[in-house]
Amino acid sequence: MASSKGGAASPAVLRASEMEKMSVEQLKALKEQIDLEVNLLQDSLNNIKTATGRLETTATSLHDLSLRPQGKKMLVPLTASLYVPGTLDDADKVLVDIGTGYFVEKTMNEGKDYCERKINLLKSNFEQLIELATKKKTVSDEAGAILQAKLRQLAPTN
Repeated sequence: MASSKGGAASPAVLRASEMEKMSVEQLKALKEQIDLEVNLLQDSLNNIKTATGRLETTATSLHDLSLRPQGKKMLVPLTASLYVPGTLDDADKVLVDIGTGYFVEKTMNEGKDYCERKINLLKSNFEQLIELATKKKTVSDEAGAILQAKLRQLAPTN
């Protein structure tokens, strides 16, 4: 990865020189496009934060559930706001939502491991998106500065 970071500085310099050759309209369009991409990345970052928080809550809940004795009375969530009374039958088996409405039965340890792996994956993706968003924001700022300079040159001087 060190080589990709080392090479990232020179394309940014090339981009600045290429942007200086663009017309005002092209710079405006480029800046709008990059700003849109940054906003989409920020939305993705927020979604990752939310998903990570839910998985961390799930991991904590699995731990709490593993400490309860068999036959324990409890409320079982059917939705976020609907709970029904139930009895804990086997605390070592859990259903894991693997997406699009599919569930897989796993042991408690496998369920905890699944949550941890997903959390680690999301955190890794989060870091990569932050890096990408930062680079795009820098390019957007450069485009904005070049655009402002060009607009000052075009403005009539009195």
